[in-house]
Amino acid sequence: MVTNAQKAQRIFCILKKTYPRAKIALDFTSPIQLLVATILSAQCTDKRVNIVTESLFKKYKTERDYANADLKTFEKDIRSTGFYRNKAKNIIASAQKILKEFNGKVPDTMEALLTLPGVARKTANIVLSNAYGKIEGIAVDTHVRRLSGRLGFTDNENPEKIELDLMKLFPKDEWFPINRVLIEHGRNICNAKKPLCPECLVSSLCPSKKLFYPA
Repeated sequence: MVTNAQKAQRIFCILKKTYPRAKIALDFTSPIQLLVATILSAQCTDKRVNIVTESLFKKYKTERDYANADLKTFEKDIRSTGFYRNKAKNIIASAQKILKEFNGKVPDTMEALLTLPGVARKTANIVLSNAYGKIEGIAVDTHVRRLSGRLGFTDNENPEKIELDLMKLFPKDEWFPINRVLIEHGRNICNAKKPLCPECLVSSLCPSKKLFYPA
C-alpha cells in the first residue's frame, strides 16, 4: 500500500521535472529589498509588487532610507499593492528596528526576523532561503496553502500547521524546492477558481480531482 509520504514524493518528483527552472517571482538584489517586496506581496500579486518596487527601490536604497521615510509619502508610493497603510507602517517600523537592534542589516535568523513588525514565518522563510541561503522551514503562501490541501499533504488550514505537516512529509533538502514548484503549479495549472485537472501531470495522484471533474 502506498503511504502518504510515498505519494507526496511521487508528486514532488513529477512537479520538479515539470518546473525545473522554478524560482522566486519577486525582483530584488538585497535582503532589504526582498523583505520589503515580501511584505508588499501580502494580498497582492507578485507582478504588481514588481511594478511598484521598480521605482520604489530607486527611491529607497538602504535600510536607513526606509527607516527615515515619511509615512504618508511612503503610503502613496505603495498604495497600489493594497493594505498600504499597514504595509507602510510595518516596513518603516521594521527598518527602524533593524537600524536600532541589528546594526543596520536585515537579520539572518528566524528568531530575529520574527521580531520585526509585519513579519511572520512565511516572510521570514522567504528572506532566509532566498537572501541568505538558509533553510529553516517552508514558506506557506496562498498557492502552497491551497495545493497542500488539494494534494492531500495536510488537513490543516493554518499556515504554521501546514508548514509543520510539510516539514514532516518532506526531507529538509526538499523544503526549498517544494515551495517553488507548488507555487509554479498553482499559477499554471492548479489555480484557485478552476484548476486545469485534465492538463495536470499529477491528477492521477490527486485526491481533489473528482471535486472539480467528477466522473
